[in-house]
Amino acid sequence: MKYYVLYNPRANNNNGAAVLAELNTILGDHEIVQQDVMAIDDYQAFLSSLEQDAELVICGGDGTLNRFANALDGKEPSQKIWLLASGTGNDFLRDVGDNGEKLVYMNEYLKNLPTVTVKGKTYRFLNGVGYGIDGYCCEVGDKLREKQPGKKINYTGIAIKGLLFHYKPTGATITIDGKEHRFEKVWLAPAMFGRCYGGGMYPTPGQTRADDHLSVLVFHGSGKLKTLMIFPSIFKGEHVKKEKYVTVLSGKEITVKYDEPRAVQIDGETILDVSEYTARR
Repeated sequence: MKYYVLYNPRANNNNGAAVLAELNTILGDHEIVQQDVMAIDDYQAFLSSLEQDAELVICGGDGTLNRFANALDGKEPSQKIWLLASGTGNDFLRDVGDNGEKLVYMNEYLKNLPTVTVKGKTYRFLNGVGYGIDGYCCEVGDKLREKQPGKKINYTGIAIKGLLFHYKPTGATITIDGKEHRFEKVWLAPAMFGRCYGGGMYPTPGQTRADDHLSVLVFHGSGKLKTLMIFPSIFKGEHVKKEKYVTVLSGKEITVKYDEPRAVQIDGETILDVSEYTARR
């Protein structure tokens, strides 16, 4: 069997290439062709050039998966696709479960993905669209990674400092299938397809990939200290019990419009100065 291994050297805090040695052990004596995903300009042309019986292994995290899913542009590849998770957060794998297997078969997960439109451009996503302090954390993390390549980013620390000192909540109008909802002092408003994002947070623990809708968490109305007290419970999905400050809404089309622009993250990929997004299932 011939395997084309797509790896992202920037994954896992710029240590993505290190996982290739492990993969050589997993695949044994099979023929392996390595390909840096950052060097592929046209995924459709790349996939068309491969042998029909060849298989692909994606080495990377949620961001690498997101770029691959968007490059497919809704087209189903004829080759078998596998994932060897080697990212920082790996929330996709955390959500679906790895069952102890090193390689996860991906073809079914790449079908019929939801979309999000930001600044006039539409993207597909596998996990969720973060808007609020989660987007802020990705924004700060990207800046730190540029200054210190290879250094592990402490997103929890960024979030705590943001909550206490740097991030300011804003009002938001959230429209679910045409019905408007108004919230003040919004800290988080992510639209989710899976349950996990942000390195192990469960913003919408009741959401599943089999649902015909998306869910949006609205963390709102609380001050800094109260927010800091509630925030850790999101890692177990227990924040939803705080109904005074936490609201979960579901629908096929979700538009979140902030009173002031904030950063958005799509499966960990950051877009700055966003006034609104629309997610569709």
